[in-house]
Amino acid sequence: MAEAKKIIRIAGKDIEGNKKIKRAFKEIKGIGRNLSRSIATTLVEETKKDIDMNTKVGELTEEEIKKAEEIIENPEKYGIPGYLLNRRKDRKTGKNKHLIGSKLDLQRKREIGFMSKIKCYKGMRHRHGLRVRGQRTKTTGRGGLELGVRVKKRDLKK
Repeated sequence: MAEAKKIIRIAGKDIEGNKKIKRAFKEIKGIGRNLSRSIATTLVEETKKDIDMNTKVGELTEEEIKKAEEIIENPEKYGIPGYLLNRRKDRKTGKNKHLIGSKLDLQRKREIGFMSKIKCYKGMRHRHGLRVRGQRTKTTGRGGLELGVRVKKRDLKK
């Protein structure tokens, strides 16, 4: 086997080469623990070579890295269940899809902007910087405000 690489670029993210494949994909924004494990399992099944779940990412060949990127881009095509994806029943298309990296950030920003534009309750909470999901706000969530008592400076010239 070839010498292990120190850093591998997968789906726009640099991943250290000494990490195992079942944990390495978690570093990509939009991929969690369960999806990472499913992608690694699918990669092992698809390549049908001498790699297993404990193989280091730096030991993968270029074809295996391209296959992993393809699985990350189209997880449903490779039999990964829809409940692991982060965009189930997309509002525009009605299909399941999975977003990663900056695409995920942009989509979230668009959705918040849409909610704010139609002036729904969640959108208004986002707009005013308040808690959105029903948390209490009487005593918590006061970040950025001054805490404690503020005392005016005395005028000592009297």
